[in-house]
Amino acid sequence: MAAAVCHKSRGAVGRLTRACSTYSHGALKSQYDALVIGGGKLHIYAAYLQKGGVKTAVLERRHVLGGAAVSEEIFPGFHFSRCSYLLSLLRPHIYKDLELKKHGLKVYIRDPHAFTPMLEEGVQGAPPRSLTLGSNLTENQKEIAKFSQKDARVNFIIYLERLADSIQPLLDAPPVNLPGLTTGSLRKRFAATKTLLPAIKCGRFLGRHIPDFYNIVTAPALKILNQWFESEPHKATLATDAVIGAMTSPSNPGSGYVLLHHVMGELEDEKGAWGYVEGGMGGVSKAIANAAFSYGVDIFTEKEVEQVLIDPNGAAKGVVLKDGTEICSKVVLSNATPYVTYKNLTPQSALPPEFIKAVDQIDYTSPVTKINVAVDKLPNFLAAPTPDNKPGPHHQCSIHLNCESVEVLETAYREAMHGRPSSRPMLEMTIPSVLDPTLAPPGCHVVSLFTQYTPYYLEGREWTNQEKEAFADTAFDWIEQYAPGFKSSVVGRDVLTPPDLERIFGLTGGNIFHGSMSLDQLYLARPLPYLSDYRSPIKGLYLCGSGAHPGGGVMGSAGWNAALTAMGDLKS
Repeated sequence: MAAAVCHKSRGAVGRLTRACSTYSHGALKSQYDALVIGGGKLHIYAAYLQKGGVKTAVLERRHVLGGAAVSEEIFPGFHFSRCSYLLSLLRPHIYKDLELKKHGLKVYIRDPHAFTPMLEEGVQGAPPRSLTLGSNLTENQKEIAKFSQKDARVNFIIYLERLADSIQPLLDAPPVNLPGLTTGSLRKRFAATKTLLPAIKCGRFLGRHIPDFYNIVTAPALKILNQWFESEPHKATLATDAVIGAMTSPSNPGSGYVLLHHVMGELEDEKGAWGYVEGGMGGVSKAIANAAFSYGVDIFTEKEVEQVLIDPNGAAKGVVLKDGTEICSKVVLSNATPYVTYKNLTPQSALPPEFIKAVDQIDYTSPVTKINVAVDKLPNFLAAPTPDNKPGPHHQCSIHLNCESVEVLETAYREAMHGRPSSRPMLEMTIPSVLDPTLAPPGCHVVSLFTQYTPYYLEGREWTNQEKEAFADTAFDWIEQYAPGFKSSVVGRDVLTPPDLERIFGLTGGNIFHGSMSLDQLYLARPLPYLSDYRSPIKGLYLCGSGAHPGGGVMGSAGWNAALTAMGDLKS
């Protein structure tokens, strides 16, 4: 079977899985209480709206449901998490409320979780060194001691987890309502004081660690890592979490927060855990859709919204589809980016000019090119050789290549800032088929490459197909140095530059977070200052995706808060 399926294919994309297509209780109706634009994994909010008695429909423009969290059969027999590729940051209460395990969600939790091989000559015939990190503290200390005895005695992760635990109350609540506290009647101001409670709770948890929290959210990640460690491979491995998905470097202020953000995850009561969803990331979208459908939500694919309809009083009253179909509703929630929502879907005449100008200033810069690769054998790393195509523990990890030192990351970043794809890119490789055999034919595997840094424009011009393939060749050449034979194992590849991520998945600028996770675009300022409560200048139009607080793939919080906000407004 493997031999029949594992034919070579360079660049060309085959048939795409049309799974998880339409969940409806009949034909698309002309009237709903709530319409949701975009069927991304955050259609969690649709389930909560329906549970609250609000008849809801979800409208997805693509043929496959899930937004960036989709599974697609790019090459026959190979099923990829084509965009999003790992699960964490799924809020525990949502996981339990929607009974996602009952609705088909199965997760393979990875342990160990990080593997960084070195490009170096082994000593006296031994393989090159590598750093493998997981949940076992003793084993981590042994691994770190290969590079620094001093670093092995430091428990930095516990320090980060303490800070992350302290700010959990902020993730599940809207930001402080500053306009409500400063304007309006005394009764409204008093009601707005309730929004201070999560921040107060956070401050109480932090206690004497408030200076540490301030330092980590404002300082460069490199400054923080230098305070704790001396080993370059160890610092570079941790620094990848400070820059992943962000056009920044470890030496830029604010990168420390991104580092903290990526230890907030939790899966099945295991803090800091990240895992692979069985069947690919479309599995989490399918489980959420199953839950929503069980409550009565109608979910439709291939229903692209052209525009939000506005009534004479300036309130949202529904949407019109690309095919001209009009659907009325009391409220509209958009899972699209703020730019798409307010620039493409909302009539510009209905928005204040100063608001449109502010939307234009939101930063969507992305450094990411995602490469999905089908291979007919496992990569065999010089630093951890495994004979006979048998997976080792390191194959289930996030495999960090070109992470020998922070300077390697800095150089890659500087090249992209000058409009050039990195000549030695930062590569995060994952091989989910090691744990999930449903993704590839026997003996074959799917490989996900999350690569940085690539600019949206190449020195001011658009990418050509030849330049896309040349960058992929560069990435493959580097992998070949760590795992000889990788290039000859490639069955097919799918290269997605920032413009491709924008075109296919609606990610403005190719930014996976719906907007940069920089300090000027977080909490009270996400997506804009004084517009962080999920409402918009249009009454009845809400933002419920990652472009709203808390953003950054914290799955469910924005949608949950937006749903509660919309339901509260409907009842008032």
